[in-house]
Amino acid sequence: MSDETGWRTLHRRVPLGEAVMSLAVVVPAVTGLTRFMLGEDFSPALTAAAGAGATALIIGAALCHGMIRLRSTRFRLTGERLELVSGTMVREHRSIPRDRVRSVDLKADPVRRALGLAVLKVGTGEHASGGKAELTLDAIAVREAEALRRTLLNQPAREEPEEPLARLRWAWIRYAPLTVWTFVGGALVVGVASRALKALGVEVFETRAAAQAWDWFTGALWLTIPLLVLANVLVGLAGAAAVYAQTWGRYRLEQEPGTLRIRRGLLTTRSLTLRESRLRGVQVAEPLLLRFGGGARVKVVAGGLRKDKDDESEDKAALTPPLPAAEAHRIAAAILREHALPLGDLRPHPRAARTRRLRSAALTVAVLAAALGATGALTAWIPGWAYAVPVAVLPVALWFAADGARGLGHLLGERHLVTRSGSAVRRTVALDRSGIVGWTITESYFQRRLGLLTVSATTGAGDGHYDVLDVGRADGLDLAARAVPGLLGPFLVGAAEAVPARASGDRIPQRSPN
Repeated sequence: MSDETGWRTLHRRVPLGEAVMSLAVVVPAVTGLTRFMLGEDFSPALTAAAGAGATALIIGAALCHGMIRLRSTRFRLTGERLELVSGTMVREHRSIPRDRVRSVDLKADPVRRALGLAVLKVGTGEHASGGKAELTLDAIAVREAEALRRTLLNQPAREEPEEPLARLRWAWIRYAPLTVWTFVGGALVVGVASRALKALGVEVFETRAAAQAWDWFTGALWLTIPLLVLANVLVGLAGAAAVYAQTWGRYRLEQEPGTLRIRRGLLTTRSLTLRESRLRGVQVAEPLLLRFGGGARVKVVAGGLRKDKDDESEDKAALTPPLPAAEAHRIAAAILREHALPLGDLRPHPRAARTRRLRSAALTVAVLAAALGATGALTAWIPGWAYAVPVAVLPVALWFAADGARGLGHLLGERHLVTRSGSAVRRTVALDRSGIVGWTITESYFQRRLGLLTVSATTGAGDGHYDVLDVGRADGLDLAARAVPGLLGPFLVGAAEAVPARASGDRIPQRSPN
């Protein structure tokens, strides 16, 4: 609804939506109340009446809260700004200039979807304190949300949908289990379920059945431990597949005029639209298990894509689900409007980078062994098998060090700086050179002895800086000088192979973003 001044209100179904969602509070509250009253020998009739009263009270409170929020919240879109007025005891008037809008996020959980509603979040890419970097309309009609999205991003209505840049293939679900959470999924489920039941007054581990199960478990460890591990992995596999399906079901990645749009979700749907002019690059991430399986993920380098405070597990920068590495590279190249990512042409780093990593790994294991030995000499509680830990850890540490050295590489393209590093999570970042606003040159004591340094490109998007690790001194300084001509040159002494004029770790003065 709107008035003569252009102000509009949230959808009239907002109170109903809050009342329905309050059932998530009603169920545990009434269950706990019922168990308490029956335990205190209250009559069943009185217990039922109390449960009904608690249900009515909670739903009524949610309904009243929704009605108050509906009456006290209004918004309007003018030629220059999107404005929102909200609050009852404390009124708040916020506005966002339309030319500062970088992203529009639409989200609808099952309740809101059933009611035809969506939550619209408008981001500017700024890092404001107190979680005020986004303007949120919770909730408006889906059609109104789509119209606002197009208007804020200056997009015309499309008559025919274009072929997406990528869409979900259910064969990709094979990559879902390639995460460490698969191997601890069963334990997490048991822990969460037991805590939930304990909150309701059910002590699962103190029952006779639990005691009998423990006796059976300890009586045949040769059989029960493999069965327990197998059950844990099976639960983890099922959970990983379910989360993958819910998160990435109906996935589509589309390049609309001037924007990039990601749509996904089975039960809770999500649509995130980003201005292409605000993108500063892409990242191809390959966690270890996923890399072993030939998979990867694509993330965007852009400002304002922080984790949602309502869902810390939500990675808003993720453009794709886990998928084949070749497909990830194709999508990344298409987003950058390049023929292909020049991964085969990455320049390797000096052998000294490998030496540094191997020495660091060996030193870390040696310190661990020395600490164990010193503790064992001073105390008697170190078991004998603990001394075998450094021996078992050493080859693993050396493998990670060598693998990390093999993964190092960089390339300066016509429009992008490409850098790759990491072992546990290998990241390949293609950073737009026009988005680099400064450099940080770091040279530790051990790097100086090996003729290495780390060159960090500073940008106003993504992680804020992206590193070219353990590159040769001359190559690193030459790379920074050529990536953004005129930015680093005045701070070098003599030729490109000279060291920075400032002390190790000093930040090179930054220029303003383009």
